[in-house]
Amino acid sequence: MAGSMRVVVTSIFLALLIETSTFEYVCAANRNVSCHEVERQALLKLKQDLIDPSGRLASWGNNLNCCNWSGVICDNLTGDVIQLRLRNPLDPYNGFYIPSEAYAKMWFSGKINPSLLDLKHLRYLDLSGSNFGGIQIPEFLGSVHTLRYLNLSAAGFGGLVPPQLGNLTNLHVLDLHDFSSLVYAENLQWLSHLVKLKHLDLSSVDLSKASDWFQVTNTLPSLVEIHLSGCQLHRLPLQADVNFSSLSILDLSSNSFSNPLIPGWFFKLNSLVSLDLSHNNFQGQLPHGLRNLSSLRYLNLYWNNFNSSIPSWLYGFTSLEFLNLGSNYFHGSISNGFQNLTSLTTLDLSDNELTGDVPNSMGSLCSLKKIKLSGLHLSRDLSEILQALSSPGCLLNRLESLYLDSCEIFGHLTDRLLLFKNLADLSLSRNSISGSIPVSLGLLASLRTLDLSQNRVNGTLPESIGQLWKMEKLWLSHNMLEGVVSEVHFANLTRLRLFQASGNPLVLEASPEWVPPFQLGVMALSSWHLGPKFPSWLRSQRDFVYLDISVTGIIDTIPNWFWNLSTIYFSLNLSHNQIYGELPHRIGTSPVADLVYVDLSFNHFDGPLPCLSSKVNTLDLSNNLFSGPISNLLCSKMEEPYWLEILHLADNHLSGEIPDCWMNWPNLVSVDLENNSLSGVIPSSMGSLNLLQSLHLRKNNLSGVLPSSLQNCTSLLAIDLGENHFVGNIPGWIGEKLSDSILISLGSNRFQGQIPDNLCSLSYLTILDLAHNNLSGTIPKCFMNLSAMAANQNSSNPISYAFGHFGTSLETLLLMIKGILLEYSSTLQLVTSMDLSDNNLAGEIPAGMTDLLGLRFLNLSNNHLTGRIPKNIGNMRLLESIDLSRNQLRGEIPPSMSALTFLGYLNLSENNLTGKIPSSTQLQSFDISSYDGNHLCGPPLLEICSTDATTSGDHNNNENNEGDGLEVDWLWFYASMAFGFVVGFWVVMGPLLFNKSWRFRYFRILERLEYKIRNGHH
Repeated sequence: MAGSMRVVVTSIFLALLIETSTFEYVCAANRNVSCHEVERQALLKLKQDLIDPSGRLASWGNNLNCCNWSGVICDNLTGDVIQLRLRNPLDPYNGFYIPSEAYAKMWFSGKINPSLLDLKHLRYLDLSGSNFGGIQIPEFLGSVHTLRYLNLSAAGFGGLVPPQLGNLTNLHVLDLHDFSSLVYAENLQWLSHLVKLKHLDLSSVDLSKASDWFQVTNTLPSLVEIHLSGCQLHRLPLQADVNFSSLSILDLSSNSFSNPLIPGWFFKLNSLVSLDLSHNNFQGQLPHGLRNLSSLRYLNLYWNNFNSSIPSWLYGFTSLEFLNLGSNYFHGSISNGFQNLTSLTTLDLSDNELTGDVPNSMGSLCSLKKIKLSGLHLSRDLSEILQALSSPGCLLNRLESLYLDSCEIFGHLTDRLLLFKNLADLSLSRNSISGSIPVSLGLLASLRTLDLSQNRVNGTLPESIGQLWKMEKLWLSHNMLEGVVSEVHFANLTRLRLFQASGNPLVLEASPEWVPPFQLGVMALSSWHLGPKFPSWLRSQRDFVYLDISVTGIIDTIPNWFWNLSTIYFSLNLSHNQIYGELPHRIGTSPVADLVYVDLSFNHFDGPLPCLSSKVNTLDLSNNLFSGPISNLLCSKMEEPYWLEILHLADNHLSGEIPDCWMNWPNLVSVDLENNSLSGVIPSSMGSLNLLQSLHLRKNNLSGVLPSSLQNCTSLLAIDLGENHFVGNIPGWIGEKLSDSILISLGSNRFQGQIPDNLCSLSYLTILDLAHNNLSGTIPKCFMNLSAMAANQNSSNPISYAFGHFGTSLETLLLMIKGILLEYSSTLQLVTSMDLSDNNLAGEIPAGMTDLLGLRFLNLSNNHLTGRIPKNIGNMRLLESIDLSRNQLRGEIPPSMSALTFLGYLNLSENNLTGKIPSSTQLQSFDISSYDGNHLCGPPLLEICSTDATTSGDHNNNENNEGDGLEVDWLWFYASMAFGFVVGFWVVMGPLLFNKSWRFRYFRILERLEYKIRNGHH
């Protein structure tokens, strides 16, 4: 039965192949046939409305016979135009490795002329890989009734799929897939008329509203292939009668189905040869019903939530050629059962919880070409794994791709790799491989990709690398390679398209006249030594989409030819050099760019800021010498929408006011203008930045009150306005509207009034800096509700913001910690801090603040706080820094403070504290200046506590015991007075003048007397 089904499927594929390919052969053999004048004119009208930058349609019109025009195929007998093959010859989904300018030049754009309707016999239309700028698929295409093949994939269409396509009842193939996701359909009823349809691809078309997708496709009797990947489908019928009698390929990957289990009706699809359910959320164990799909040759369950060992019945799929179980939660060891899958050519078990050895039986899968075990817990020497795969030996001439990245592998690169003679792709990144790169690696002549990044590889880069003439992608970044790299290393790398070797202190020695043999799309040489001159060999590279030569010792200007290269930098990083001079008037001006990342930070660029292309996504010009206003950059008029998400201009010499044109930049996520000389107020239009997550305006000359429009920036996570001249009250809407805030820094301004209780509702707040203002009133008791400060922040992930396709921007903040101004970035997530110092706050420290168990840094110094230090302060075990100095705190230091074992900074000076300093390793280790200006005794102070003080200090601040000590002090006083005035003067006043401990005791008596008078008998 399985064999007969394969015959049927093969026959269908052959029929499709013949239908879509034979016409070219027939036409090539009958070029003498002439087309009809009506159709010739129709094609000329079509050309007139198409924008053709590369001249692909140059032949249209030069010859009277349109059958000889490029992409036009006629019937060899009648001369009727039956095919238009106008697809972009380059693959739009080949990522960075296509020269972007070359691909864009092959685009058709403009519009499709209705003259197509005059092609009465058109059966085949392919316009895929174009860029029609988001216009709707023309409705009139539904009237080209003769069409059997329609391919508009990746053509830049947008909007609603016209239901008129349902009139194309002769269609066999319909392909509308477009990963821009700009096309949508509200229902698929129109599909039900396409009863001859064999191939349907609507991948990435938004079908979230098309709840009838299953019912409609289930009625199409001829379907062989269904591709609905990434269609935002949510509902999958749990019970259904299936009519897919001919279905051999089903692709429902990259959706978000609400049901956790694979429905049972899947197991009735007995004709399936290919099943792709990857990137969904199916859970539990693999359902046993999959065993019914005995004809499967392709099974992709990548990125689900299956949580079990790999079931043994899976090893019965002896016809499987492709198996991907990656990125699930399969656990246990890799079973010997895989040896039964003798037809496998691709096996992907990556990113699971599988542990232990690679079984020797895997080496007996003689059909295997690709093995991906990335992310498994193998914890083995590389040589042991290679030994398992090389026995009994049938893989040595078969294996083409081996992925072992992030497998906890150690050991050295060995000559055993040479046994795999056809190895084309080898990935060993993110392991602990050490030692040098063997010279013999240059003998692996078939290598196309090699990834050794993020290991401990050392030594020099062998010149034999230059012998790998098939090499296309080479990753060596973040190792310990050193020494010189010369032109010889690249001698034969003519196919190299990607070279990433950042994070190695390598030195490139190349002559100024060197012309590399490659054309790179991606180059990352950060931390190499390329300077001091700007690398002139870059002039020959015209296909860059990613260039990183940061931290490379360049001390030079950027030559003009660099900005005139006929290419587009999706990502350009020249940061952390000493490049000087002015930038061109406009940057990011290529007509092809959709997303551009520009990082020129930490250089010596000067002059005015450049104008900005609307297509720039990230611009970092911080830490340079730019001067003048920022209005030219922000307020220039442009017809196209601005895509800027990250704008960093910090640490320059910019001046003038912040312009009021932020409504032009609706996609901004992070704005950093700190440490400039900007003046004036925050413009109200900044409140239009609804997506803004990070705003840094610290250390300028800004003034005025905070505009109420900022409360519209409800996505704000970090706001730093410190070191300016802002006035007025801290607005309560910060707590009400900016409810997701993590960091708020308003220090060193002129804010006044009370701290609003609304701040207590900021449940994610981990850093609050209100220091150096004129705030009054009391510390809000509700601060105990700041739940993020009450939790232990132990995440290792930095606070960051996404920008387009190029990574993240790390949040950075200056904080006064332990008396020192420190900058936090990658570890900022671990910081929990509250700084209310240098204000006019009064009253007691709320006892509830000791519930903030996650707080690490607390500064309440230089206020008018009274009362006692909360006795439970020792519960705040994570405290690393406490500054309560220059207040009016009284009483004893709570004994619980001795439990603060992480405390590295303490300042209690200039208060009215009394008694013995509690004993602990931490409290006795601080300098005596931490306790100055109080009435304390005991180590580390030189003042020795009396028995009374010691006893009193050992009773946990028990106020009942204070009366006993006071009575003893009074007896001393009366006894001294009995000797008379003169004797009393020398007995009492003398010691007070010359004995420090007596003076301490005397003033303590006066202090307690004052306390009793004020408080009566309470």
